[in-house]
Amino acid sequence: MTLSEVKNKLSTLDQIGFQLPNGTLVPSHFHVTEIGKVTKHFIDCGGTVRHEEVANFQLWNANDYDHRLHPEKLLNIIELSEKVLEIGDLEIEVEYQDTTIGKYGLDFNGTHFILTTKQTDCLAKDNCGIPAEKPKLKLSEIQSDSCCTPNSGCC
Repeated sequence: MTLSEVKNKLSTLDQIGFQLPNGTLVPSHFHVTEIGKVTKHFIDCGGTVRHEEVANFQLWNANDYDHRLHPEKLLNIIELSEKVLEIGDLEIEVEYQDTTIGKYGLDFNGTHFILTTKQTDCLAKDNCGIPAEKPKLKLSEIQSDSCCTPNSGCC
């Protein structure tokens, strides 16, 4: 989900909710403690230099149970961040503290923002010797005109 998509959703909401991948909601007294632009400049295992940028939201829970972040307040924070940090319409990555800091993608289900799981991956499979995964087939699904049928005399 991009920054502009989040802003569009926020303009239609009365309250903000974030849902974890396991279905539980981030407590409603969360704070967005940071919005930033994160730049990652790296080299993959195949030797290709890469550059990625994401907009980053950091969610945090405090013991401030009376605190509720309203959509218009978050929208103002996003717009200030875009201006001051020169953030473009980037994909959003969300940091949230669980047993350790987790990084999540972001989606929307019509009611809540959904924190989506992210996976690591090899970006240079063709250069670093990782064999392509073979498709798994069921013998019962393989059909061929060249197969013998029982009592056909071909075997």
